[in-house]
Amino acid sequence: MSRSPRIGVQLQPQHAPDYGLIRDAVLRAEDLGVDVIFNWDHFYPLYGDPDGAHFECWTMLGAWAEQTERVEFGALVTCNSYRNPDLLADMARTVDHISGGRLILGIGSGWFERDYTEYGYDFGTKGSRLDALAESLPRITDRLGKLNPPPVRDIPVMIGGGGPRKTLPLVARYADIWHSFVNVETYREKSALLAGYCADLGRDPGDIERSAEIRYQGDADATLRFADAISAEGVSLFTVATGGPDYDLTAAKLLCDWRDQNR
Repeated sequence: MSRSPRIGVQLQPQHAPDYGLIRDAVLRAEDLGVDVIFNWDHFYPLYGDPDGAHFECWTMLGAWAEQTERVEFGALVTCNSYRNPDLLADMARTVDHISGGRLILGIGSGWFERDYTEYGYDFGTKGSRLDALAESLPRITDRLGKLNPPPVRDIPVMIGGGGPRKTLPLVARYADIWHSFVNVETYREKSALLAGYCADLGRDPGDIERSAEIRYQGDADATLRFADAISAEGVSLFTVATGGPDYDLTAAKLLCDWRDQNR
């Protein structure tokens, strides 16, 4: 790996009717030694009871900014459709200041139709949502450059997705981190495409940190074999997800130990 491995945990803000369960999970994750803590940007649970307990993304990130001391954090990922892009940039700048410069601005085009329907957003099509993201990213960049005071640091932009015609060109142009949900073979193909888009822009693809989801289903050996394989392709940020109410960090601990052995 050209970059030192980092471990992320996504604390899915679902099925935790008492926010204190999430607050405790954040504390436990930081104490465990993870490098990044993510939530997600949805309004309803994605798994289990579809009408179960759920909390909003960015309000929560403001709380995490105050609660944590060391970890980076952010949404995996923010839905571009839910907020005016200039407002989102200001929200990100503000949370970045609250945390002392530890926010990652994860963003994607959105996909969960119930969120759109229930909250009154136009769902459109996959193509129209990606087009909207393409229109929003330069506005976000421009607004971040106008805010007073400016962000504490150049806030890293993480773009999630791997669409070859629309998403990867946006990654090449705007992203500091690219997050994918793929197997090793598909990742290799998409990484090559991304390198081509970067070349077209005169950008070094190595400037973009590679991030991948790690799925843990109770088999530690299989999880670590995948981590080894995907890291050989250049991935350095490995994120495992866990949901409420228990927020089991077994997999995060497994990956933190693996990280420490590979540094």
